Amino acid sequence: MPLAKRAMAECLGTFWLVFGGCGSAVLAAAFPNVGIGLLGVAFAFGLTVLTMAYAIGHISGCHLNPAVSVGLAVGGRFKASELPAYIVAQVIGGVFGAGVLYVIASGDSKFSLAGGFASNGYGAHSPGGYSLLACLVAEVVLTFMFLMIIHGATDRRAPAGFAPIPIGLALTLIHLIGIPVTNLSVNPARSTGPAVFVGGWAIEQLWLFWLAPIVGAAIAGVTYRTLFEQEPAVAAKSAGSGR
Repeated sequence: MPLAKRAMAECLGTFWLVFGGCGSAVLAAAFPNVGIGLLGVAFAFGLTVLTMAYAIGHISGCHLNPAVSVGLAVGGRFKASELPAYIVAQVIGGVFGAGVLYVIASGDSKFSLAGGFASNGYGAHSPGGYSLLACLVAEVVLTFMFLMIIHGATDRRAPAGFAPIPIGLALTLIHLIGIPVTNLSVNPARSTGPAVFVGGWAIEQLWLFWLAPIVGAAIAGVTYRTLFEQEPAVAAKSAGSGR
């Protein structure tokens, strides 16, 4: 598949992740009487990845996240030369998703960007008031675990065809943990989309939501490749033995 088409798939998928995930937080989380709350938002993010993994996984790999692309490149699963195209496409998709969400949300006379627009933040802009250090550690650790699950679920030794399920559930789980801390990013493109519209503090704090996820993803790539990746020679021997 040409790189341009794969990048377009990443753009579309990241649009869906930001529109669906952040949209659930902005439009539905606290809707009177039938709000979906934290649990609903967490599942919404997981479902965006699950659905797009089946829709475009066979086209682009369904990264939808610069940190995932970096982590897979470090882990030897993705060409580093293709990182710029994927990351640019993901960021464009994220901003486009946030833009469409803004158009819809602003149709409510009570809507205000002062509510945060599902942006990620630390300190005074953390949902639970968590410190910079706490937010940094949370984003690094949760991205690390997300990438470890992605590497394991997509390993050639794992059951074929099921990877989207554990990956989607993993994203749900880390949102359940991380929403009170930072609104949970683990994805620079997801953070950039809403921040572009909120501006001010959201742009000023955006550096953390690029740095921490990429660091966590890179550590996961090194860790999985070093500790758990099957050596080519071993893999060839196992294949020859019928295992």
